[in-house]
Amino acid sequence: MREINPAETARAYAFEMWMKAPMPMVTFFKRLDVTRLRRYGRRHGLKFNMLICWCIGRAASQVKEFYMLPVDGRLLSYDSLAVNTIVSNSQGEVSSCDVPFSDNLSVFNEQYLRLTEEVATTCVNHDETECMVIGTSALAHYDIDGAVGMYSGVFNNPFLIWGRYRRSWFRTSLMVSMQFHHTQMDGAHAADFLARLQHEIDSL
Repeated sequence: MREINPAETARAYAFEMWMKAPMPMVTFFKRLDVTRLRRYGRRHGLKFNMLICWCIGRAASQVKEFYMLPVDGRLLSYDSLAVNTIVSNSQGEVSSCDVPFSDNLSVFNEQYLRLTEEVATTCVNHDETECMVIGTSALAHYDIDGAVGMYSGVFNNPFLIWGRYRRSWFRTSLMVSMQFHHTQMDGAHAADFLARLQHEIDSL
């Protein structure tokens, strides 16, 4: 992680326009076809939430804007990504767990299972401070059409939220919302990421 000069990046104009905006966040909604992901998980004994987190990491790793993040009036550049997941802990509450992204599914799955179990047991958040973290929240027990994240002014990280997937005949769909800071990326970058996410799911 290192600070970079916004004027020397493609985000110079966006930094000037949106860094101090009172509400710089943008939210997109997209219905994903997760039929293949669900079948792959069942066939190989892998968790649905882990698989979609891995696909998110895969898609984000191909969009260079995900490696930058506005923090406290500065623009930071990162060399690696992590995907955050919210974990139900042993006290009946929730904790936060950052899972370092690996392009290798087996490695990511091992880290996901180990870290989420550790967080669930200890009730202590696991933070990857040297990674650009993509936030997620899976409300898998609830049938919702979408959600808009709260902008606190503290965390500017991109954030994805989804609820229960929906089955219809032979297809399974999942409505996902994505919130991002306009300084970090434009709408075209976010739309490209969501298209890549669908491609990663279809490529499993």
